[in-house]
Amino acid sequence: MNPGIVATTLVLYMGALVVVGVWASRRTHDETDFFLGGRGLGPFVAALSYSASAASAWTLLGLSGAAWVLGVSALWIAAGATMTMLVAWFWIAPRLMRWTRDRDQITLTDFLIDDAGGPARPGLVGLISLIILVSFTMYVAAQFQGAGQTFAATFGWSVQGSIAIGAAIILGYTLIGGFWAVSVTDSIQGALMALTAILLPVTALVAVGGPSGFVEGLQAVATEEQLSATGGRAGLIGLGVVIGSMAIGIGTFGQPQLLVRFMALRDERARRQAAWLTTGWYGLVFFGMVFVGLAGRILQPDLGNPETLFFTLTETLFHPVFGAILLAAVLSAIMSTADSQLVVSASVISHDLGLARRFPKRQMLITRLSVALVVVVAVLVAAFLPAQIFDRVLSSWIALGSAFGPLVFVRLSGRKIKTRSAIASIVTGFLLAVGLPLALSSPGMIVERTVPFLAAWVVLLVARTSSVRSEG
Repeated sequence: MNPGIVATTLVLYMGALVVVGVWASRRTHDETDFFLGGRGLGPFVAALSYSASAASAWTLLGLSGAAWVLGVSALWIAAGATMTMLVAWFWIAPRLMRWTRDRDQITLTDFLIDDAGGPARPGLVGLISLIILVSFTMYVAAQFQGAGQTFAATFGWSVQGSIAIGAAIILGYTLIGGFWAVSVTDSIQGALMALTAILLPVTALVAVGGPSGFVEGLQAVATEEQLSATGGRAGLIGLGVVIGSMAIGIGTFGQPQLLVRFMALRDERARRQAAWLTTGWYGLVFFGMVFVGLAGRILQPDLGNPETLFFTLTETLFHPVFGAILLAAVLSAIMSTADSQLVVSASVISHDLGLARRFPKRQMLITRLSVALVVVVAVLVAAFLPAQIFDRVLSSWIALGSAFGPLVFVRLSGRKIKTRSAIASIVTGFLLAVGLPLALSSPGMIVERTVPFLAAWVVLLVARTSSVRSEG
């Protein structure tokens, strides 16, 4: 692929993102604007920005690579992600939007501590803040690592230098425009990712000889396990593979960068329209990337690093101009998650921990400095603690989902929650999500992905609740 064409395309693309950041800065005057866009998110921006933020680099790079390794059973990952998205948009979204609007809450922490009282309340705030900051630092580091690999593979630069460049670009427009810049640029990136999910699978299908060529080719190069819907496992173990693969989507329910999209929606009509748009996007992108992985097994059977499959197919199947557009799509996936998490991280430091309230005349300055701080730490993690993108993202995804997801469901169901019960639930979910993968390896990771979430939920259900406001 011609580096000059790629560089020109990327420069134009990045320039457009910066322009959006400058435009958004004119609409950003206070915390509500910076963190929620003034609660004015329309259906298209909400749907595309949510989708792009949820997908991230692991969908284009990690999921296609996972399908190359796992085979047909990777379809369950896409199915699980789609099903949990439907629950999020059709059950959580309408309730969370009304709840936070009625109480003027602007961060997920505000919602999670809604009825918390007593001496344990500061501990709950600190716990939620710590988990978000640690998880997002690892998550953002994974996105920066993906950006670094993209630049390094395309231009032959060092990975560390490439990470710094990608981080600087993301920091630029996020710092300027806050939530509005993030949401609008994420929408552009989400549209580009959807275009990629059409072009690359269709081109790969043609390259393998159409539907019949795909089936015959996959049967010729794949193992028996890769051709099996259960990864070659039978009985209860096979069921574990299916449930474990689908359980990746559980993390959706506790992701702050996704839940704040619901809090920022303009109205119920926008929510309904956005829900259906998101459904279509998910079906297109997630299942498209699984197909890319399966077709890639035919076209590139001896690939060294599965997470480079996207780049390899792009270079071999497309004209340099189209290849440059698809590379921009990878950066879109990276930025669309990293920028959203940076805004949430800034809200934790400046709003939830109260740093901005101590200096009311420097509120926006402190908020922007908070973004910069998280970027610096994430760059250091990405550069000096390398890890597979899929693994690092997945660990943070499951940890956040298990820590906060059960609390989101129980609170939105109308139950009053004691502060200490909330703390116990969050600690249970988070520690199990971090610890279980280190201790065992179950079929399809069913235990590692489901037990933390279920255990945290059980803690809330068995705890004594009250119909009156709890004082902790």
